[in-house]
Amino acid sequence: MSDAVVVGSIPIALAVLFAFLIALGVVRAAIAYAHRRGMFDQPGQRRSHKIPTPRGGGIGIVVATLVTLPVCLLQAGSPWSLHVVVTLWAATAMIALIGWWDDHSSLPVLPRFGVQILAVALFSVALMMDGPSWLWLPLWVLGGAWSVNLHNFMDGIDGLLAQQGMFVACGLAVIAWHAGQSTVIGAAFCVAAACLGFWWYNRSPARIFMGDVGSGAIGLLLFALTAMLWRLDEALVWPALILSSAFVTDASLTLLLRMAEGRRWYTAHREHLYQWIVRRGHTHAVSAAWYLGWNLLIAAPLAALALAKPGMGLLACIVTYGIAAAVWLAAKRRLIRRNRYKVRHVHT
Repeated sequence: MSDAVVVGSIPIALAVLFAFLIALGVVRAAIAYAHRRGMFDQPGQRRSHKIPTPRGGGIGIVVATLVTLPVCLLQAGSPWSLHVVVTLWAATAMIALIGWWDDHSSLPVLPRFGVQILAVALFSVALMMDGPSWLWLPLWVLGGAWSVNLHNFMDGIDGLLAQQGMFVACGLAVIAWHAGQSTVIGAAFCVAAACLGFWWYNRSPARIFMGDVGSGAIGLLLFALTAMLWRLDEALVWPALILSSAFVTDASLTLLLRMAEGRRWYTAHREHLYQWIVRRGHTHAVSAAWYLGWNLLIAAPLAALALAKPGMGLLACIVTYGIAAAVWLAAKRRLIRRNRYKVRHVHT
């Protein structure tokens, strides 16, 4: 371990602690704010909860990360220039602000998507100024925008997105530790700690939902950390992508299937696997446990393999997503079949 990592460990540890405490306090305040402003998600045919629940609690994650990430990323000897950190801060704030606005009053798709693209592009350009070929820029912008939106799509039941944020961020911290990058270790643990502070109020039964302000910000931050690891060493992108396999697979296959069937894919629905688990009669906690099981039993070991053997990283990533797709198709088919049997049985 280098001297820079040792010297920087104390303020980074404090930043992680502050990230948790700030998120905990701000989310608690957000609950009171949502009650005063009448910001509630109402139960309905396309929602998985049963009672009106405040939304917008993700503001706690946003405030916590905006305060603590610069502390971690601007440590002595950091590989990140000031413009990278500033654009990451600004991009996170942009995504959060448009989400916060949408949480208060629903916005059209195009303005939201435009701000997301702009925010991701600003950060990607800053990261690539001294890095890889500019030919990668369209892929980075597309990947970042999809990360923002897929994490929004997957935020539909108690605790699930916060749980995923903690898992992926901690995994990215381990990858950064393997690469000897203390700044990314601290940033990733700050994201995980902020998610933990929010999860405390969002675990089932949830006292508050994340809202677009938080789900979009988490999507951007996980993309940004993954891109920063890629910027340091291209081989690190494969274990990083493996960590996100559960959410990427569910969101992507659900979207592709709805498009293939000619449905209005851009409208709200309950077609994700986690929603089908709840529709089948399981609790939100059980549904979240399915994803945690995948993360711990499949994603984590295969990510560790890709990290330990960089030459096998791409293959491990392909295998992971192949297995994830097969599991998704089999599980969803079985859940839908059981639901149809249940409906027929009730009507007979």
